[in-house]
Amino acid sequence: MDVNYFIRKANDIYSSVVDYRRNIHKNPELSFFEHNTSNLIANRLEELDIKYKRIGRNPENQDAEPTGIVAYVGEGEKCIALRADIDALPIFEETNLDYASQNDGVMHACGHDMHTAMLLGAAELLKEIEQDLNGTVMLIFQPAEEKFPGGAKVMLEEGLFDVKKPEAIFGQHIDPQGKLSTVALCEGPTMASTDEIYINILGKGSHAAQPHLGNDPILTAAQIVIAFQSIMIKHRNPLDPGVLTIASFNSGNTTNIFPDSAQLKGTLRTYNNLWRFEMHKHIETTIKHICGLYGCDYELNIVKGYPPLNNSKETTNFVRLHSKDVFGEKNVLEFEPKMWAEDFAYFAQTVPSTFFFLGVQPEDKLLPALHNAKLAPSEEAMLLGTANLAYLAYKYFNL
Repeated sequence: MDVNYFIRKANDIYSSVVDYRRNIHKNPELSFFEHNTSNLIANRLEELDIKYKRIGRNPENQDAEPTGIVAYVGEGEKCIALRADIDALPIFEETNLDYASQNDGVMHACGHDMHTAMLLGAAELLKEIEQDLNGTVMLIFQPAEEKFPGGAKVMLEEGLFDVKKPEAIFGQHIDPQGKLSTVALCEGPTMASTDEIYINILGKGSHAAQPHLGNDPILTAAQIVIAFQSIMIKHRNPLDPGVLTIASFNSGNTTNIFPDSAQLKGTLRTYNNLWRFEMHKHIETTIKHICGLYGCDYELNIVKGYPPLNNSKETTNFVRLHSKDVFGEKNVLEFEPKMWAEDFAYFAQTVPSTFFFLGVQPEDKLLPALHNAKLAPSEEAMLLGTANLAYLAYKYFNL
């Protein structure tokens, strides 16, 4: 069974894949609340006579029905997994598409609607050739990629791999900066860890003309922001990528009074997990010393997020080699690692994995970045994206 079979079959069901995508896009749901999306997936799997179970409960509401789904095609001992994420973002859509979000303030601005639609399409292609599969394909429809602790972590903790553990897992994500009908991937560090930093500086308010009678939290917070850039230089190997960014600074509301407190929010990102946790200590030490200099107290909360995502050499070489069959050799490109974050990293820590990127940029215009209210990827990308997922699964068992 050659690659042309998969491309031809993907073309046959392309209109259905578009329908899945538009239905999901029109009805987006936030992390751990993807009940309608989950039902759409389950209904389609039942139509295809694909066995599945629900897994992945909301950690904040254990009584709610799980919104994640894991399904199986084939019955061989050898097993691999394909993963798609299903949640949307808290964004007001501004695309003016006919199928734009009907849920105010919620939008599929990261392409999860396309990921889910393509995996449903791949499920149909694989079901048609189930008797020719020399193994089992696990289909993971994962909730809550966009919210800590991450749906991948929750599914794993609930026993996702207890019954059958895959020997490899593949995840596909759209890339608005990638040209249509291209795939990009890289070996090793691909996406960063992500920790959220929340700092509350507690000072003593005073009249701006009498600063000596108070303890200025704004000055203290400003010094912390500057010092963070210094500790990045001091404590980070210059050959290791890392970002420590304060993205929110809130304090005060008038011109002649400095307030009692100031709030900072930011993010720490790196590929180096050891240095990551060392930096947690340096961050607090820096805050403590600067607050001491200016007579302020502090409250620090570092919310530990996703680990770094590393693509294995073996699975990445496999995806690179066989994606060339689908897209053509010149259209399989090297991906520049990003400081984005992905909870697919939890899967990659468990089994050899590759997370790769599907170009969705139309030929006639540039697209805004991911998480943008105007993002409107080219749906044409889903034809080869669907074919490639199914073809990779088939080839893994039939080399």
